[in-house]
Amino acid sequence: MSDTVKDTGSTTREERFEHGLKVLDQVDGEAGRRVVAALGDINPELGHQIVAWGFGDVYDRPGLAPRDRQLVTLGMLTALGGCETQLEVHVSASLNVGLSPEQIVEALLHSAVYCGIPKAMNATLVAKKVFAERGLLPVGQQPTAGPAAA
Repeated sequence: MSDTVKDTGSTTREERFEHGLKVLDQVDGEAGRRVVAALGDINPELGHQIVAWGFGDVYDRPGLAPRDRQLVTLGMLTALGGCETQLEVHVSASLNVGLSPEQIVEALLHSAVYCGIPKAMNATLVAKKVFAERGLLPVGQQPTAGPAAA
């Protein structure tokens, strides 16, 4: 990712898109391109803006590392609810930028405090699907029984 903030006013629409596509590929890989392609026959401008603005201008800013941006994104998508398709892409992206399955699960557990258990559970089930597709299950260790169970 870039170390300096770019002046987007000095680049063309096509250059911004190409730059955003490079960032998208680094973060989301094929999943990101599939999202943009899915918009091609209904709202190609939205796909363009996701790539050029969302990834090229905003995601590539130097203030946060890609893994930190993904943690923020996981929390926001969980809080919003109803964003399971995007959450699936971003759980995968989180793995691509260096978050471990355990860190993702911990972030989703943490979100239960602020977003509620139903939203955290839905997000966790999306993560489970992504982890299963990547052969990453089971995640971590099961909790040990407390003294009452002994």
